[in-house]
Amino acid sequence: MVVIFYLSSAVAVAATILAVTRVGVVHALLYLIASLLAVAILFFTLGAPFAAALEVIIYAGAIMVLFVFVVMMLNLGERALAQEKAWLRPRVWIGPGLLALVLLGESLYVIGQGAHTPYRVAVTGPEAVGATLYGPYALAVELASLVLLAGLVGAFHLGRHALHGGPRDGERPQ
Repeated sequence: MVVIFYLSSAVAVAATILAVTRVGVVHALLYLIASLLAVAILFFTLGAPFAAALEVIIYAGAIMVLFVFVVMMLNLGERALAQEKAWLRPRVWIGPGLLALVLLGESLYVIGQGAHTPYRVAVTGPEAVGATLYGPYALAVELASLVLLAGLVGAFHLGRHALHGGPRDGERPQ
């Protein structure tokens, strides 16, 4: 399990660096998903299967769907469409595909070993997580939801101007 932990850590760091350094938004999102899945494996190897499930469901699932929705909503036009077609060549998928295969192999190994971890950890259930999130951390949860809402409103505002030929950066509205 220690080898899986370190291998998953390396995948998470590599995928995060690649997500930050990619110019294309779609590539960055693919690497970010690989990074989030690697972090879920880290949680699982540390004896927190519920946290791992939350990582996959909330971050790699719901938040990434939100990001893809914003990218689609911005719809940058024909130039972006041509660029996306160039991105969909098979060689582009080599990096994310290799990272995904490493994570798949780790996941199958960990599942095959069972939930045996060399660490002494306490199991935290959904009730304790919910009580903590909506107890002492309720304000932080609400602030995080407001930040996500502000990002969505900002993306809508940018996308609306791009679609309707509105004012660009530095221009004044008529």
